[in-house]
Amino acid sequence: MVEQQTPSPDRLTEILKAASDPICRGIPTLLAQSGPTRVTKITARFDISLNAVSKHIKVLDQAGLVSRRTLWREHLIEVQMQPLALIDPWFAALRLIWALRLEKPDDLLTKEQTDD
Repeated sequence: MVEQQTPSPDRLTEILKAASDPICRGIPTLLAQSGPTRVTKITARFDISLNAVSKHIKVLDQAGLVSRRTLWREHLIEVQMQPLALIDPWFAALRLIWALRLEKPDDLLTKEQTDD
């Protein structure tokens, strides 16, 4: 049986911080669709400077959502999907809390009906 590890709060924060920006969300989506890509080609898909794209890639790299690979003189950016799995346990916990909160009004209504 494979045991899921709970990510550290700092790790989860880095991932969610990177995912909070539309361009930072768009870059991994682009890479997932097209495969490893040069920074200049990524820049061509967004209406921002090469320097700005590089900064976004740095944020994604720190969060572990992309990696750099050098092939001769070409620097390629690749998407890394594994860190996204760290978000699942956090969302699962939120869903459980929400489900429990939704059940409470039903319990109160049932109790009121039996009291009458």
